[in-house]
Amino acid sequence: MKLFNITYILAFIAALGLNAQQMPAAKQAEAVSIVGATAHIGNGEIIENSLIIFEDGKITMVGDATAAASQAKGEIINAKGKHVYPGFIAPNATLGLVEIDAVRATDDEDEIGEMLPHIRSLIAYNAESQVTETMRPNGVLLGQIAPRGGFISGTSSIVQFDAWNWEDAAVKNDDGLHINWPNSVRRGRWWMGEDPGIKPNKEYQENIMNLKSFFAEAKAYLAGDRKESNLPYLAMESVFNGDKKVYVHVNGEKEMLDVIQFKKDEKLDDLVIVGAYDALKIADELKANSISVLTGRPHSLPNQDDDDYDLPYKLAAKLSKKGILVGIEGSGSMERMNSRNLPFYAGTAVAYGLNKEEALKLITSNTAKILGIDDFAGTLEEGKDATLFISEGDALDMRSNLLTDAFIQGRKISLDTRQTKLWKRYMKKYERQEAGK
Repeated sequence: MKLFNITYILAFIAALGLNAQQMPAAKQAEAVSIVGATAHIGNGEIIENSLIIFEDGKITMVGDATAAASQAKGEIINAKGKHVYPGFIAPNATLGLVEIDAVRATDDEDEIGEMLPHIRSLIAYNAESQVTETMRPNGVLLGQIAPRGGFISGTSSIVQFDAWNWEDAAVKNDDGLHINWPNSVRRGRWWMGEDPGIKPNKEYQENIMNLKSFFAEAKAYLAGDRKESNLPYLAMESVFNGDKKVYVHVNGEKEMLDVIQFKKDEKLDDLVIVGAYDALKIADELKANSISVLTGRPHSLPNQDDDDYDLPYKLAAKLSKKGILVGIEGSGSMERMNSRNLPFYAGTAVAYGLNKEEALKLITSNTAKILGIDDFAGTLEEGKDATLFISEGDALDMRSNLLTDAFIQGRKISLDTRQTKLWKRYMKKYERQEAGK
């Protein structure tokens, strides 16, 4: 019986090993030179015949291979006819916080309570998520892991997608506080006997006052003797001193105007609006107040009957042309699985008004600036992390986004996932059928 139990346990562990994420790549051991690719720098520039060298996880050279080919060293990758890009960045994601929606024990995206600035999404991040590893074959190599729920959800962090644990994954700890702004209108609650139509939210102003009161109480506590420990108030200190950005999740025109006033009242220098569905209506105010925007998922339907049918498709392009710093986020239904479509969201912006290099900025340099990581990510430039990939074609087009190599901080990572393994398995099945075997 004892032998049976041991055998069962070993078999179970082996099964877990088969389903776990593959082993993270080893630290870069020698220089790598990518020669001949069309380099999309991420800041709008292109080098047609490029030479990119990186050592010890950092880019040491980006130039024209025609003049500098002799400088190539270490492992040389001939990428002639291919394209090289900086790793794409997925902001406002819950990757690694939920593995299976129907299994409550795997859901760590939300906590009980309303004012939760002390909640840190990073410590709940699962670096071995099978969902997260499916981002990498599309070039999504970095992400902002953000909490959900409550009035103040908590604090996000930036991670890279090839790590043993959350400590290894983190590239920027506790980058920003996330606030869910209330709606000025709501639908009637039919289950309470209310008219199901849309009506003003009578609690809207009260909700805003509750938020302002919390901010005031936190400031008073931090200015006092702090004899009694209060974690939510203590967590606000880094917001007030500017170490943390403030991300406000809001979509309506009136609500965004109220957010702008809240920014002024609370003297919040670095505030980002997430969602921003009605942002075109107040684009001038956003620009005047130096507010950057993470627009919602482009592959969505309009919210209102009288909206342009293609408003979600063209929103990022329209705001960019207004001079607003714009990135794209993908929250919503099945958001974790759909995060892999981030490059194709940017590709949609190409179809609706932006050129390809400007659209690329929406998921590289622009997002890096918004998240405050542009000193080491977002572009292919000397001194930045060697987090990049090589694609056979245009990475913003799902027909040609075919990665051959990818690197995170100079480490060559695997592009195999559970999905690619299943694809290869069933391809063999049909190949055998065609061969009559």
